[in-house]
Amino acid sequence: IRNWIHQIEQHASDNVNKILVGNKADMDESKRAVSTSQGQMLADEYGIKFFETSAKTNFHVEQVFFSIAREIKQRLAESDSKAEPQTIKISKPDATSAPSAAEQKSSCCGS
Repeated sequence: IRNWIHQIEQHASDNVNKILVGNKADMDESKRAVSTSQGQMLADEYGIKFFETSAKTNFHVEQVFFSIAREIKQRLAESDSKAEPQTIKISKPDATSAPSAAEQKSSCCGS
């Protein structure tokens, strides 16, 4: 898992959303490869959320997707509010800088 997180940090954008999901939550904890406390400690180390799920019983499966969707939505809303508006400034031409005769003739609508 540490290698995966390292790969994400190396290749993904800086603000990518990450969560840690342990599966087989329906099994007795003594039979699991990773305990709940080990999973939570690793998630805490990286500052990410930790979920335990069970595909067999559908425990927390939807919550994982909803959680990451909420985080992405929040991150996008925050980045939109910080971004400068994409606008084009249109102004009247300065009367003192009238186009030259050559500029008028070269335009499609010049007379």
